[in-house]
Parts: sequence; C-alpha cells; structure tokens
Amino acid sequence: MADHSLLSVRELAVEFRADTGTVRALDSVSLDLRPGRVLGVVGESGCGKSVTARAILRILDRNGAIVAGKILLDPGTPTETDLTALNPESQAMRGVRGARVGLIFQEPMSALSMQYTVGNQLIEAIRAHNDPGKTVARQRAIELLRDAGIPRPETRVDAYPFQLSGGLRQRVGIALALAGDPDILIADEPTTALDVTTQAQILTLLRRLQQDKHIALMLITHDMGVIAQMADDVAVMYLGRVVEYAPVQEVFHAPRHPYTRALLRSVPDLRATPRQRLATIGGAVPQPNARPSGCPFHPRCPEVIPGRCDVSPPAPVPPGEAGASCFRLEDAA
Repeated sequence: MADHSLLSVRELAVEFRADTGTVRALDSVSLDLRPGRVLGVVGESGCGKSVTARAILRILDRNGAIVAGKILLDPGTPTETDLTALNPESQAMRGVRGARVGLIFQEPMSALSMQYTVGNQLIEAIRAHNDPGKTVARQRAIELLRDAGIPRPETRVDAYPFQLSGGLRQRVGIALALAGDPDILIADEPTTALDVTTQAQILTLLRRLQQDKHIALMLITHDMGVIAQMADDVAVMYLGRVVEYAPVQEVFHAPRHPYTRALLRSVPDLRATPRQRLATIGGAVPQPNARPSGCPFHPRCPEVIPGRCDVSPPAPVPPGEAGASCFRLEDAA
C-alpha cells in the first residue's frame, strides 16, 4: 500500500447515549484514504460502516460522540488537522465538509429538498465554499449535472427532485457531493434501491469521476461484487470493528478472517446447480448494546476456539497495515 494518505482514521471509537445506557458503535477503527484509490468498506447492516462516514464528517446524531482516536486530514504534512479536535459546528469544520470531503448519501430522496429545484441546491452548495456569483454558479451547476451523466442538464437544472427518477436523483446527489471540488469522496451505499442497470451506470460514473479527478474514494457497501469491481483496498467491518484490512486481491484470493471467508461464501455462484441452497452466515449481527464478550464474531464463527475467542478480543488490525483481527492468524504467525 502507498504511504501517502489524504485522510487517516486512527483507533476511532464512537459511543451513543441511549435509555438503556451507553452503546459503543465503533471500536478502534483505523483506515486510510489515498489519492487515486478506492477503499471499499464492506459488512452486513449494523456493522458501523455509515457511522464511520458520519464520524469523519462530524455529523453524528446529537446523542453520539467520538470518545477516542483521531481523524487526521493531510497526515504527516504541515497542514495536518485532527478533525476530532474541531467543533462540529465551527467554520473550520464546515470548510472541510464539501470542500475537502464530499458525501454521497445512501438515499437521495432524503438528501435532497423537494421544495427547491436541483439548480438552487447545487448553486447554494457551490457558493457556500467559493462564491463566484450567481450566474457563474449556475453555469457550474449545469456542468456538474453534465459530468454526472444527466441528459439535458440545461433543462434539468430547473427541475425539482420529485420530477426525476431514482437514478437521476442519485446522479444529482453525486453532483452535489462534487460541488465543492473535494479531493476525498465518501459514497454511502450509492446504489441502494436502484435497478441493476442503473446500479452499473452509477458505479461506472463513480469510477470515471474518481480516476479523472484523482480523488480518494471511500465506497461503503454490503455487496462483495461491488467491492470486486470497484475497490483497490478493502476494510471488512463487523460490529464496529475492522476485522480485516488488505488489498482487494488478497481479500478475494487469500482472505484471512473467518468473517471475510463467510461473506465470500455467501455470494451466489452462477455455476451452481439448479435449486442449490445459498450459503448463509448463521445467526445475525448482535445489537451494539448486546455486544458479546471476547471476539465479536465468535457466536457465529465456524472456527471459534472455545475458552479463548469468547473470553478476550483479539488485537485490532495495526493502523496502516494489512492484516486481520483473529486469534488463529496470531497463532499461525
């Protein structure tokens, strides 16, 4: 893996206050976003993928807080900034959102206002960071819509989101994320609720934009097929922890963690015989307030070591290195 990172998350922990007590949603999460590379973050629902993205942008819900770790922007440079030290409402943090780090939300209907035209929302985002004037901002909005692959952008700029299809709304969301010309882009399951053809178009668009602009892309998904198609590096998350971190070739050809292997086994095989049962992962992801002792995956793990995996958690993946958080890997080493 390359040494240079635009953003480094180091041993990040996030907790939420609830009526039943404090819930730890992220536990010692470390990952790196590098220019020109795609980091795929994969795992089942409830594993902490979206919380990681929201923590980076400091847009956690009011009952959530970062309790440990660092989020370093431009690490190792004279302009290094620890985002965890900034007030989420400060001008400095607002200058990071959009201008340095763009976010494509999972559901475009909730990310876009139905009361304003697409153009109004894009122009507002453009002028929030570097105001070129309303006329120039409108032309820039049209260019962004064109870059996002929207037909007839000169007309669609005056349309309301409810007048557009789901695929076009997602493209508007991509245009909004690029409005501040960020060098880091976080895409939170950008193909959810889209048909297969539109999914492919959105992924192709993201790959083209990422390569043309040489940005660092963090792609959050639960689909291992999307990871295979898009990612350069992969962070596999389970119950708020990164259980494996490696280049995509290693994850698919030599997976280290039992959870990674279980995810790969559950991918449907086109060569399977008719009516063959799909492989599944037994059980379900525990609720964060019912975190099991020891390794969080041990109640579902087919390779569990009784008396060890259920007693203490394995060491986390070393920050900035490829590896897996598993006792069997430690024993093999």
